[in-house]
Amino acid sequence: MEWRLLASLAERERREILAAARRRSFDRGEVLVHDGDPADSLHLIVEGRVAVQVSTPSGEQATLSILSPGDYFGELSLVRQDRERRRTASVVALEPVATLVVSAATFDALCARDPTFDQLLISALAGRIEQLSARLLDALYTGLDRRLYRCLVELANVYGPGEDPVIIPLTQQHLADLVGGARPTVNQVLRKLNEQEIVELQRGRVIVYDASALRRKAGR
Repeated sequence: MEWRLLASLAERERREILAAARRRSFDRGEVLVHDGDPADSLHLIVEGRVAVQVSTPSGEQATLSILSPGDYFGELSLVRQDRERRRTASVVALEPVATLVVSAATFDALCARDPTFDQLLISALAGRIEQLSARLLDALYTGLDRRLYRCLVELANVYGPGEDPVIIPLTQQHLADLVGGARPTVNQVLRKLNEQEIVELQRGRVIVYDASALRRKAGR
C-alpha cells in the first residue's frame, strides 16, 4: 500500500511511522469515529471504503466524501496547538475496513526524535486544502450535470479502476450529497445517462458501463 500522505517522507521515516501505528478493523456499517469525539488520531485506510458524513440542520446524515485504500482522515488531530479539537464529521464503514491508526501522542514522540515528521502534517493539511479548494470551485462554477459526471468518474476509479462495467454501491441520495444537488435533479441526470446506456440504475447502486463516455462528458 502506498499512501500519498507519506510521499514527502524518506523510506526510513515511512517505515518508522507505519511501525508505530496500530491496526484496527471495522465491520460494514460500523462507525470508525463519531462527530464530536475527541480528535486524537490519524487513520490511514488499508482496506475497504468509508463515507465521511455530517449531520444536517434537519437531523439527517449527508455524505461529504468517499475514502478508499491509500486515503487518510483525522490529520487535524496532529496539530499540537489545538488538542482540544473535536471530530467535525463521522466516518462510517461502507464495507469491511482496516486502518492504521497513528495517535497524536505517538506522532508527538516521533516528532520529538526527528523533526522531519512535521513535514507529514504540512503535507496532510496542504492536501486537504487543495481538495476543498477544488470542490469549492466546482460548486461555484460547474453545473450539476458535469459535477455528477465527474463524481461518477472518480467513484468508478475508486470501485474499479480500468474496468467496465463498474458497480458503484451507493444510493442516489449519496450521489446527491457528494455533488451538492437535490436527489430529484440528480435522478433526472442519471436517467438520461441510463437512456444513453452509459450507466444502469439499480436499487442502491449505479453500474457504469461506459467510463470513457463519462470522462468525455466530465471534460476529463
